[in-house]
Amino acid sequence: MSTNDPNAVAEGLQFDRVASNAPTAGEAEAGTRAVICKLCSKPISADYFHLNGKIACASCRTSVAAAVATPEGMVPFARSAGLGILAAIAGAALYYGVIALADLEIGLIAIAIGYMVGWAVRKGADGRGGRRFQILAVVLTYWAVGLAYAPLILKDSTMALPVQFFYVFALPILVITGGGSGIITAIIVAVGLRQAWRMTAATELKIDGPYRVGSDASAAAV
Repeated sequence: MSTNDPNAVAEGLQFDRVASNAPTAGEAEAGTRAVICKLCSKPISADYFHLNGKIACASCRTSVAAAVATPEGMVPFARSAGLGILAAIAGAALYYGVIALADLEIGLIAIAIGYMVGWAVRKGADGRGGRRFQILAVVLTYWAVGLAYAPLILKDSTMALPVQFFYVFALPILVITGGGSGIITAIIVAVGLRQAWRMTAATELKIDGPYRVGSDASAAAV
């Protein structure tokens, strides 16, 4: 079974595969029931698990859990941060271009930024997610919205560059509180942040078991 794509693994747990649990003639005579792994379609003779309600053998249980686990260490996080920053800058440039060239403030672009950053951060984590990646994605999305307004607000500023960098984080709030459409803009920005948060969440995996073949649990499995 290939477990390189956590999203494919999650999808595989949401749908039944063509694998029969029907007993053979000999098993019917013995009053037992065959238990088939829904992921690798192999018969299970000893212990098995339920992964999001689907029957899985011990080997597939280990492989799936490893495939969807939140990446550890600094390398995946640094990779996600790098890709996320690039996506944030690209999104900010898109937002600024609409503001500067079309003289429009289309808050819906904040949602697009959330999607771009969320996708990039998850890509850097090999298609996986987790709390620290969610926080990273939300911070970068928020920063990107502020960065879009920075050239307009800070073009005549005499503040030092490091101060301007941190001032960018205050710009979304200043824009929201300073305009007539502040409430609408706040809602749209919040939706963008939520989009980034959801896209970088850890894959949900509920593991029950182990169960023994022939126990009551096998009869209730799907």
